[in-house]
Amino acid sequence: MTHTEAVAGLERAELDAHLGRRDESAFDDGGRREAELTEWQRIVQLLAATGGPYDPDADVVVQEELTEDRRREEAEQQRRQEQQQIADRAEELAALAGAGRLDRTVASRSGDEAARELLADRNDYRVEAVDDWLARALADHSGHYAAPGARTAAVGSLPAPVRAHAALLAALARIGAPATDDEREFTGRLAQADPAATNALAASLRTRGAACE
Repeated sequence: MTHTEAVAGLERAELDAHLGRRDESAFDDGGRREAELTEWQRIVQLLAATGGPYDPDADVVVQEELTEDRRREEAEQQRRQEQQQIADRAEELAALAGAGRLDRTVASRSGDEAARELLADRNDYRVEAVDDWLARALADHSGHYAAPGARTAAVGSLPAPVRAHAALLAALARIGAPATDDEREFTGRLAQADPAATNALAASLRTRGAACE
């Protein structure tokens, strides 16, 4: 595109913008005409300075916009991939829970909290077994929760009943009375019913355990 061609394009854009302002039905175009006019003005100024012809590959503004478009596209692709991974993990955990095989042999990993939330959003009945499994992993500091940072992050990513259940299981283990399967089911129901009371009980048990050490 030469400078003369750019000037002609600018004149057409100015005419379109002028007519658009007069036509109330076409005035609200989301700013498209004004943006087009501004871009033509920029290109005309650019060619007036460089002498033309216009080369998009040498236009810093265009290249920055293309780079930003690619960045947004890559970010969106990564977001979709992460969502698919969460959905796949949710299906995996639900299947294991349904088969009665979601136990200590299955290591927790990063993203399990989001998978659990997805099951809860779907009102999947197997989320209760997933909650029990996550509480045990958090109490044991196993799998993903071996890392202190992951345990800290769990405060904001796991619901209060799951965290309270984990606290009570950890306190029981500390005083040498780890919960059996039946007892774990009971402590889980207690945590669901009253997380605050469960946390208070866990704190009391920890205090007794510390006094006996």
